[in-house]
Amino acid sequence: MNLIQLTATQIAKLIHSRQVTSEQATRAFLDRISATDSRVGAFLSVAGDRAIDQARQVDQKIAKGQIDSPLAGVPIAIKDVLCTTGEPTTAASKILKGYVSPYKATAVEKL
Repeated sequence: MNLIQLTATQIAKLIHSRQVTSEQATRAFLDRISATDSRVGAFLSVAGDRAIDQARQVDQKIAKGQIDSPLAGVPIAIKDVLCTTGEPTTAASKILKGYVSPYKATAVEKL
């Protein structure tokens, strides 16, 4: 099954029904980024280890029946203009090079 071609809703259904783990889905997208981003240049940074850790946490919650969101476990990418705690947020601007946000944007928090 090629998770890359599915919608977020389809991926969520697979994860919540335990046909696919969040970790498997996350690894599929990280592999895709690794294979294509040198040509595409869509990502300024990728927090792969953090994504895998979060996916594992979601998988544990799902196993316990503690799904807390319709999109729980679905890998997402956050555009570099939205602050994420502890991650680079540069808006692709040289003036913000090296800036690491101490907080999370409201839009990111709600997502």
